[in-house]
Amino acid sequence: MTIRHLKLYHYPASRSARVRWALEETVGSGYALQRVDLYGGEQYGDDYLAVNPNHCVPTLEITFADGSTRRMIESGAIVAYLADAYPEKGLAPPADSSPARMDYLQALHFASTWMDMMLWQVRVHEHVLHEDQRDERTIARYRRKFAAEAEPQVAARLGAGGFICGARFTAADCVAGHTVTWARGYGLCQHAIFRDYIARLSRRPAFVAAFADAREFRKEVPPGEGLVTRFTG
Repeated sequence: MTIRHLKLYHYPASRSARVRWALEETVGSGYALQRVDLYGGEQYGDDYLAVNPNHCVPTLEITFADGSTRRMIESGAIVAYLADAYPEKGLAPPADSSPARMDYLQALHFASTWMDMMLWQVRVHEHVLHEDQRDERTIARYRRKFAAEAEPQVAARLGAGGFICGARFTAADCVAGHTVTWARGYGLCQHAIFRDYIARLSRRPAFVAAFADAREFRKEVPPGEGLVTRFTG
């Protein structure tokens, strides 16, 4: 079915940046962007909950040529969908049973679930939860696990070809590149192989566009903002 319009609900440098990057790689600037004030708690308002009951970003609203509209709310699924929806961009192996397709899906979902889960635990316990709910043991556990288990797997992939699935950039890099950038912001993924990977990615115009607002992101939730009291994890 032909896509007529795309609208992304977004907050700078968050998981929605992965989707914004994939959009820039596939349709360029041909999408609408609506910022959601996460730190102000806008995602908990009735209007946004009607869009995304998980009170988070991204949400991608897709309007098809027949006028019907669907929404997607999982960043990894959205990136994979966009790559398949625009096959002429060459961002994914064909949707078949080939080893290349298998490896691509494995890399994309490893980054969007396993890596993401560990980084999220570090982030919420260091900067999002109220101080009396933060747990230093959880922070230490997931920092240690990420460095010992995730980093070697990603480094091995990058060492084999320069991108997450070899010598060619794919949509899996939109997710893996975001998670590596996130990790580096928390003092992880400091080896030169990760630095060089981000340097390669940052030369892509779509990366530059997707992260143009990244400096607006703040790690610590500002005092008095609406997020901390409503945050459920």
